[in-house]
Amino acid sequence: MEKEFLHIIKENQGIIHKVCNIYCNDQDDRDDLFQEIVAQLWKSFSSFREESKFSTWMYRVALNTAITSFKKTKRRPDQNRLTVENFQLKDESYNTETEDEIRNLHRAVAQLTGIEKSIILLFLEDKKYEDIAEITGITQNYVRVKMNRIKKKLKKFMETEEDPR
Repeated sequence: MEKEFLHIIKENQGIIHKVCNIYCNDQDDRDDLFQEIVAQLWKSFSSFREESKFSTWMYRVALNTAITSFKKTKRRPDQNRLTVENFQLKDESYNTETEDEIRNLHRAVAQLTGIEKSIILLFLEDKKYEDIAEITGITQNYVRVKMNRIKKKLKKFMETEEDPR
């Protein structure tokens, strides 16, 4: 039975390779899936009743195995391989002064009221006063007034952070 199985797999291995190529981008993943499919085919080989062509049955087992494997991988994103191509890192020197300024700005913004935080967030997102007014439900004039007050508050908060007296 083992020799027969190996012979049939060898004759029809193109099916397994096609399925692996569809579900995996990485060669190592394709190799792993190939082995998993062959293992599933071996487990269910004795249940093959020859009611359909062997290749049809092989596709069914291979696809079900691949889909199951794909779902497992999707649920475990930590299993995805990280490569240099996954992210682009700039080779810049770290600027602690800029980082401190950003931290101070975050602290200052945290002291604002809810609507003020909304307005400054939208402003920092380069939204026009007209858009900010529409999003927040206040008039454009009131947005301008609030922005002036927010800027003054932020300046005061940031000066207080820099000058601890």
